[in-house]
Amino acid sequence: MNTKKEIRIGLIGTGIIAHSHVEAYQSIPGVKIVAACDLDESKLNRFCALYDIENKYTNFRELLARDDLDGVDVCVHNNLHMPISVEVLRAGFHCYCEKPMAGSYADAKKMLDVAAECERKLHIQLAMLYSPQAHAAKKFVDENKLGQIYHARSYGYRRRGRPFVDGYATKEFNSKYWAAGGALYDMGVYHISLLLYLLGTPKVERISGQVYQEVAMDEDRRREGGFDVEELGCGFIKFENNLTMDILESWAIHGGMFAPSMLAGSQGGLTIYSVGRDIGSPLIYHHEELGYPADTEIDVNAEIYRTRQKDPELSRYDGSQNLWIAALRNECELLDTAKIALNTMLISEGIFMSGALGREVTRDEIISASKCQAILKQETPFGMLTYDV
Repeated sequence: MNTKKEIRIGLIGTGIIAHSHVEAYQSIPGVKIVAACDLDESKLNRFCALYDIENKYTNFRELLARDDLDGVDVCVHNNLHMPISVEVLRAGFHCYCEKPMAGSYADAKKMLDVAAECERKLHIQLAMLYSPQAHAAKKFVDENKLGQIYHARSYGYRRRGRPFVDGYATKEFNSKYWAAGGALYDMGVYHISLLLYLLGTPKVERISGQVYQEVAMDEDRRREGGFDVEELGCGFIKFENNLTMDILESWAIHGGMFAPSMLAGSQGGLTIYSVGRDIGSPLIYHHEELGYPADTEIDVNAEIYRTRQKDPELSRYDGSQNLWIAALRNECELLDTAKIALNTMLISEGIFMSGALGREVTRDEIISASKCQAILKQETPFGMLTYDV
């Protein structure tokens, strides 16, 4: 019998990602989705019927007027993350927000500042932080198995995986107005944030980068979708203490599979494959034995299984929603996903800025130049909605 406190969640946005959020909640005992909101009433009705959600709203402020919620989950387009999350926090609720944190560093910083002012929890969906390979890699780093880490690589590959124009997802993913960025904001956030987490979120000093949209696409889809974001982004990041990172993130490229992400240290290294790799080990430890270069494949799932059998409460670290719910029950502290996501935003925006200026940019330049990208006024079925930020 489950004796844990029931956690009651409100959900804003019922698009593609909301389905995975609700399915994750439904796998956790004692969690109830009390209410959901979407401007599209027909989509909202279908969603609530599918997941047996009783209370439905087309105006999110009506949802925020409830007094029976423990937290609110924000699943809207990137440039709505900041204004809606800020209102959630100011309404007195803890806030879970889908990635990326916002459309710009300035908007993400606003969210972090408001969470601190309101003394509310702010949690960002960074799914790869909870993978078995992330757990194992963190142990290798914490136990100093790599020695002094001096370089990292954040790589993510799709040969043809642009939203909408290649058949996946909706056209809003391709729009600066709604999404602010493309491949870096959609998928790069996962790989970059994982490495920042493993590295202890080091301080960025300088960034050089470039973004591209060069691969041909169906012109009818291009016109309908208004594709004005990058399909490929690359960058080189210089952190404090001579630590560096190279980044390559693709939605589309004429090229074969990229090398996986990695960490290189003075005593060892790690190759970190993406979640879902079905051949070999998702984590390889590179080291020396008696002077010989050696590669050890790490059975990450075996250790996860053993530790969860010994202590089932550790399963709270196996998913973003799992940890969020445990923190709402005051069973543990959240990972500092807001800080990690904020620094991921800084890096991505630095790549955009460097490409636009044609030169390397500094941390201070990025922060001072970052502007609000959020949508602050929106036409709705019930009139013009102005966001209070």
